[in-house]
Amino acid sequence: MDVYIFDAIRTPRGKGHAEKGALGELRPVDLLSQLYGALEERNGITGEDVEAVILGCVGQVKGQGANVAKISTLYHGWGDHINGMTVNTFCSSGMTALGLAYAKVKAGLNDLMVAGGIEMLSQVPMFADKGAWFSDPQVADKTGYTIMGVSADLIASMEGFSFEELNQYALQSQQRAENATKKGYFNNSLIPVKDATGEILLEADECIRGNTKLEKLNSLPPIFEAFTTPQIREKIFQTYPRLQHLAHLHTVGTSPAMADGASLLLVGTLEKGRALGLQPKARIRSFDSTACEPIIMLLGGQLSAQKAIEKAGLERKHIGLHNFAEAFSASCLKYQRDLEVDPGLFNVNGGTMTMGHAQGASGAMITTTLLDEMNRSAIPFGVASISGGAGLGAAVVLESV
Repeated sequence: MDVYIFDAIRTPRGKGHAEKGALGELRPVDLLSQLYGALEERNGITGEDVEAVILGCVGQVKGQGANVAKISTLYHGWGDHINGMTVNTFCSSGMTALGLAYAKVKAGLNDLMVAGGIEMLSQVPMFADKGAWFSDPQVADKTGYTIMGVSADLIASMEGFSFEELNQYALQSQQRAENATKKGYFNNSLIPVKDATGEILLEADECIRGNTKLEKLNSLPPIFEAFTTPQIREKIFQTYPRLQHLAHLHTVGTSPAMADGASLLLVGTLEKGRALGLQPKARIRSFDSTACEPIIMLLGGQLSAQKAIEKAGLERKHIGLHNFAEAFSASCLKYQRDLEVDPGLFNVNGGTMTMGHAQGASGAMITTTLLDEMNRSAIPFGVASISGGAGLGAAVVLESV
């Protein structure tokens, strides 16, 4: 059974810092409620038409705890019948949610679902759930826990990427995101967020740093050496004995900006869509989730992209756009090198490094921006992929209809 995307929307990304971000005054359920309302208004549906909601969320505590997928639908006023599931595969959670919805529809279990993600780092900071992976020293040591920035430095060191190359990629991402925003490339899917009085709080991605200069990026200091404990360093060299030197190269400019945000996709069968008067935007051609060695970590999304393309029965030459979550410059440069991707087809409108990384929502967001560009530029096939903690990865191949 074929599975279609009928709509894909997102909020602007707000800065994910307490008292600094424009979205920080809202509750996660408020943010989701506005997107549910937008799906209703844009598509002429009601909650009675939706059978289930699956959301990715990493920090499942405080306002994001207690199965925010289910509670947010009740909060919005959708029917009691809706099955709600909240999933955590770290940064790939929003993509995993889409993959689960795809699988359920394809298996004939549901006809119309909502999938996506939510993360408000201004309210629930990274590591707020105090998971054993990073908070219990014995578990961290046994599982090879490494902070992501150190993994990025490891990739850069093994691949021979220079400090200047990493900064050049970051500059390109900033310029592309700023250009896409100015030209309105995201307008079709971007839902302005309002406060309780109806006033607009945010209508464009807040994390984009306009007028970024290469000289400024080159002046920023690397930041992850302090997180490379003797135990982590020993594990790195044990796991990768060919490594000659671990160079610390990534800065705040070549790392993803933490953000608040949410994204939703309306997914279902063509028959159900036709019955409701919906027009499909894309067919989900394939989905993959996989994992790599957890110390290097950031290659999971790349591996998933390769597998998803194969599952779709396609070759790399068929893929007109690659949207890869920008978990540091090094992983993006490695993806382009290993998959032999023309830079002109890769993150053409910027990515999470520039626009912000709302962890559990990012997988859904990059799928949404991929769909925006596929429709705008009449691209037949595109792939969105993302890496997550502990080596997890996920990817989806979309086909224009």
